[in-house]
Amino acid sequence: MPETAPRPTLEAVAARAGVSRATASRVVNGGDGVREPLVERVRRAVEELGYVPNQAARSLVTRRHDAIAVVVAEPETRVFADPFFALQLRGISKELTAHDNQLVLLLTEGRDDHARVGRYLAGGHVDGALVFSLHLDDPLPGLIRRAGVPTVFGGRPGWDDGSGGGALYVDSDNRGGAREAVRHLVGLGRTRVAHITGPLDQTSAADRLDGFRDVLPDTDPRLVVSGDFTPAGGERAMRELLDRCPDVDAVFAANDLTAAGALRVLRERGRRVPEDVAVIGFDDMLPVAEQTDPPLTTVRQDIEEMGRLMARSLLRGLDRRDTPPQTDAPPGVVLPTTLVRRASA
Repeated sequence: MPETAPRPTLEAVAARAGVSRATASRVVNGGDGVREPLVERVRRAVEELGYVPNQAARSLVTRRHDAIAVVVAEPETRVFADPFFALQLRGISKELTAHDNQLVLLLTEGRDDHARVGRYLAGGHVDGALVFSLHLDDPLPGLIRRAGVPTVFGGRPGWDDGSGGGALYVDSDNRGGAREAVRHLVGLGRTRVAHITGPLDQTSAADRLDGFRDVLPDTDPRLVVSGDFTPAGGERAMRELLDRCPDVDAVFAANDLTAAGALRVLRERGRRVPEDVAVIGFDDMLPVAEQTDPPLTTVRQDIEEMGRLMARSLLRGLDRRDTPPQTDAPPGVVLPTTLVRRASA
């Protein structure tokens, strides 16, 4: 077998650059206090030799692992079937990759997984955590707080984890987007406007229901039906709506997958869209919204950008850990939404 060339050592880098080993170590591992000409010489030597820093040694200097946990509080069957999660993870991955950080994906299937995730985060394996799709009774916020891990949440926090409500988060204007959707339906002359909710133990779904009620506060309670952000939930809710209120003439669905399920049932029942029933979703996930029949009018939120901003906010916070906190900084970022009009409404 051919002999494998020995890996270049830090001593070889120092010799090539003409500096001490300690100086080479500070440059390679991100330390301070080295003059710029020496930094350039060390970096050039690293490139010429193909030297790869030892991560354990680097961590001792920088106190960073260059790894971020992404915790999705959903079972893997849901995560890998819903394009929302793929878009958010893509945004997170792009930002972490741009800053040479690794993404560690953690999913929760049940209570045992919550404890496992809490132990992992407390074990010092990662620099911080990005957490989304939480439910109100989820123990994860408390576990994360006790682990002492810097965290940014996806979605407005709606729980009490004992932190005083100062959790950092990135969200979309769910309530405002819902208001715009319902106003559009009312502007079309629709008088029996229904809402299929998401799971109301999540703040995004609760905010969208509130936005619906902002515009139609006196809606017949039978026109509000619970869903779960899935196509099957949309089908089930749409059947219930048609059985309860056959005269329904518009539906605001809490997300695009719910709307896709509702459209299938309307077609099965012989209802024309939008002539008989207008339908609006929420998300503007193109693999869904452009492929429904007819193409879906929906509220657009920039899901990939949400993920990117979550990661950016966390990394900036990690970089500022040794500086005094900015007490006047807002805890959350709320991105705007826009109504995208297609053929369904």
